[in-house]
Amino acid sequence: MKKLARRETVAVGLGAGVLSKILTGDRKAQARSDCLQIGPILGRQVFDVGSVIFGVCVAVAFGCVAFLRTSEQLASPAKKGAVMTMHASGTFEVKLHVQKADSMAAESANLGRMTIEKQFHGDLRGTSAGEMLSAGTEIRGSAGYVAMERVNGTLGGRTGTFVLQHSGTMTRGEPQLSVSVVPDSGTGELVGIAGKLTIKIVEKKHFYEFEYTLPETP
Repeated sequence: MKKLARRETVAVGLGAGVLSKILTGDRKAQARSDCLQIGPILGRQVFDVGSVIFGVCVAVAFGCVAFLRTSEQLASPAKKGAVMTMHASGTFEVKLHVQKADSMAAESANLGRMTIEKQFHGDLRGTSAGEMLSAGTEIRGSAGYVAMERVNGTLGGRTGTFVLQHSGTMTRGEPQLSVSVVPDSGTGELVGIAGKLTIKIVEKKHFYEFEYTLPETP
């Protein structure tokens, strides 16, 4: 009975001070912990020590996660005001200028490269400049292109710039096109703009429909 009581006292005696030394790399404390684990005491007391260590590690881990999330929230710019959903429409003219390959790698890729110049009218008034890459195929009516263009103008009475990203394909004459605002590309009074633009060509005239959102306060 006396031996059992002494073993329990030793196990329970591995308290906060020793635990702190173990976690910070104190060799004597670690050796004492190892002796308890491999010694004759295999009961509840040793298990409790392991539970304490596990609990401390979990607490530290959750503390780090909470710190990182708080840091991300502080680093993220706050958007001012409520977000408004808007619609713009109008026409535009476009000029495409074929560019020569500027390297052997570009030449071997056998891709078409063009610059883009646009003039927008209607709810969006301004200009844009950009570049396009295209690829044709051996099948007539099948091709694809990607493009980036920076728009500079006035949209719904607010002035600034933003970038449009194009991704278009044509499958044996069937076109599919996606044009969307690059996230966080808005400047000036168009900061925070997001949206998608659709293009229609009727009798060689270009029309656009632009569904977009903007913070109420620029």
